Amino acid sequence: MRKKTALTVAALAATATLTLSACGGKTDGGSKPVTDVSATANEKAATVLDRPFKKPDLVLTDTHGKKYDLREQTKGKPTLIYYGYTKCPDVCPLTMSNIAIAYKKLPPADRDKLQVVFVTTDPERDTPEVLGKWLKGAGDPAFTGLTGDFPTIQAGARQMGIGIDPPKKEKNGTVVSMHGAQVIAFSPKTDAGYVLYSEDTSADDYIKDLPKLLKGEKP
Repeated sequence: MRKKTALTVAALAATATLTLSACGGKTDGGSKPVTDVSATANEKAATVLDRPFKKPDLVLTDTHGKKYDLREQTKGKPTLIYYGYTKCPDVCPLTMSNIAIAYKKLPPADRDKLQVVFVTTDPERDTPEVLGKWLKGAGDPAFTGLTGDFPTIQAGARQMGIGIDPPKKEKNGTVVSMHGAQVIAFSPKTDAGYVLYSEDTSADDYIKDLPKLLKGEKP
């Protein structure tokens, strides 16, 4: 796992410079931002964004091979969105596992409301079948996995302030995918992405916060 440093968003009050991670690749000296966000800094796991993100206008393919319109199919529903890939050696499986642990603690009715969406950053290898199998182990079968063409995925990520690079083969033959490692929560009230979680967020943090996110409240 490697680090890249995000740039501070200029001319905004109460902003924080976030250091975000990417899985399994080399850094470029920190000169290239993974993501730029405006956020109110605090000591909680959750960072409430000063300027919420619009939900990406993104139509991809789910693990059943069907078209999935992100905005339409999560409209009015509490939603967690994360970009990663199934061959990630560390952050991606840990993040999905932590969310899954918290998800299983919710009452069945609340589990039905919560949408957890994993968008691959390595679509060439992450076919619908591969994504579905991986999510059953690393997350939960109820989670939505999405794949498609890389330019579409990258454009959708940028709408959320997330930077991702095309997968690259290293000299040793390993294929790595550099991507922002944050989870963004979207409110069922506004459909806006208003809370950000870093890679350091634990299962206990999600257990504590999910009941509030389900209602569109600030954690």
